[in-house]
Amino acid sequence: MKILYAASEAVPFCKTGGLADVAGSLPAALAAQGADVAVVLPLYQKVKEKFSDQLHFECYDYVDLAWRHSYCGLFSMERDGVTWYFLDNEQYFRRPELYGYMDDGERFGFFSRAVVRMLPHLRFWPEVIHCNDWQTALVPIYLKDDSVREERFRSIRTVLSIHNIEYQGRYGRQTLGDLFGLDHGWADDGTILMDGDVNLLKGAILCADAVNAVSPTYANELKMPYFAHRLDGIMRRCGYKLSGVLNGIDVKRYDPAADPHIAVNYSAADMAGKQADKAELQKLMGLRQEPYVPIVGIVSRLVSHKGLDLVCEVLHDMMELPLQMVILGKGDRKYEEFFQWAAQQYSGRMAVRLDYNEELSMAIYAGADLFLMPSKSEPCGLSQMIAMRYGTVPIVRETGGLKDTVSPYESWRDAGNGFTFANYAGSDMLYVIREAVYLYKDYPDAFARLRARAMACDFSWARSAGEYLHIYSTVTGQPWPPAEEPVRTEESAPAEESAPAEETAPAEETAPAEAAEPASDEPAPQPTAEAAQSSAEPAAEEAAPAAPEKKPAARKRTAAKKPAAKKTAAKSGRRTPAKKETKPKKGTAGKQEPAE
Repeated sequence: MKILYAASEAVPFCKTGGLADVAGSLPAALAAQGADVAVVLPLYQKVKEKFSDQLHFECYDYVDLAWRHSYCGLFSMERDGVTWYFLDNEQYFRRPELYGYMDDGERFGFFSRAVVRMLPHLRFWPEVIHCNDWQTALVPIYLKDDSVREERFRSIRTVLSIHNIEYQGRYGRQTLGDLFGLDHGWADDGTILMDGDVNLLKGAILCADAVNAVSPTYANELKMPYFAHRLDGIMRRCGYKLSGVLNGIDVKRYDPAADPHIAVNYSAADMAGKQADKAELQKLMGLRQEPYVPIVGIVSRLVSHKGLDLVCEVLHDMMELPLQMVILGKGDRKYEEFFQWAAQQYSGRMAVRLDYNEELSMAIYAGADLFLMPSKSEPCGLSQMIAMRYGTVPIVRETGGLKDTVSPYESWRDAGNGFTFANYAGSDMLYVIREAVYLYKDYPDAFARLRARAMACDFSWARSAGEYLHIYSTVTGQPWPPAEEPVRTEESAPAEESAPAEETAPAEETAPAEAAEPASDEPAPQPTAEAAQSSAEPAAEEAAPAAPEKKPAARKRTAAKKPAAKKTAAKSGRRTPAKKETKPKKGTAGKQEPAE
């Protein structure tokens, strides 16, 4: 299966949020499971500065976006079994930051247009293009638009992942033709128009063949007005193609036993290093050297939907507890000023760094004892998974992916991997923080077992990659894993096995399952025994004692029919490659046309 993954950022090339972690890890996990995967990104200035010596120039072409006729260069790189493509245009991407410019709509409109128009220059013709958020939301729309005129685009299926529905790509109606080069019909029928504006994410949700939210709980929340930011009606209408696949993390990168960014490495079997990392964090952040006081860490963007209002509300009550607090992040000015003021009030017990520093964030994950995420909404969240990987017990609100990954601690049966609260209320958050702090202080053995359960959780991408491959299989109609086993069985099966298969098949035709079900009382044992006698004598001996009793006879009949069902499945499996031969021909035709 050929998959092109389109995103606006990916680790290790460029990052501003969780999308980069997903785009950097998921393609490699898909490739590890046998898929043919490529990723396409903009060639930002940061990428060119760090990786220019590894980039291979493929070709260039010109891309039309409305009345613009712009250069587009194509560069590539091989990494972790994945081909990484970078689309170059210095007018749009030679800038110090990834986002935040007045012409972001035009920049990512060009990127989406270039993804579609540069397909003939890639090394394969994709069967699925997986898009992410509003920055690539125009890809499914352009494919639909171009497929009306060019048949080669009709074979491509699209999947859209929504990482945060709050950001939708909304622009004035006049941008439809002048900026994005689309006919007014897209607005007239309401596909891309919402509240009088062009809404790129809405158009992509309606045009994509499958829509995915980044956690099962978030997929359900998107059907509710509170979480969907006015798109709840669209999400309910598209519920038939909506799924929720939980994100994972790169367990090789986030490994306390081998992480080069932390002071002392450690593992679940030997936690001595974590205490040393805690002492190093206290020294680094100017906190008191108190080994038996828990450190509560926050690594987050300082914005309202991260639940920081609750922290501000009860901070003084929190600091009355025997704890220390470390905050790393930047965002809204009101939160930055409040936390800076609070750090001065609680000098030696609270430290704040208004920045995002990768090494410092890893020091917090490794050195803290508790990790606080009281999010108002959280599509998936990766921080709580990374924290658990490093033995830092999470305290979270039950929303989105936080609810899917953190199960509440239950002292009565010594279960759970963290602390949770449901209501968005400062008092509820304070209650579980108090519970966590006193478990750490008064019951160190119970806290150690809780920490061990958190570290034992499997958040690798292997599980999530399998679920994504199932989505691709559904939209393309191709079985996954590929139906190679029936073909291999035909080639390797000896002649002895083929004979019983032929004998069993007529028996199944004379007594099909549908006919046998109604007459399952007494006639059922007779044909089963006859079939068993005709195939082998031991089977007849087993069937004979089953005849007087109805229940065993029914069981024996079912057992006898199972191999026949498998043979029938095998036969259908033999037909499947015949059907699949036509699909690659279409795909090949798609490949040849672009090459011309």
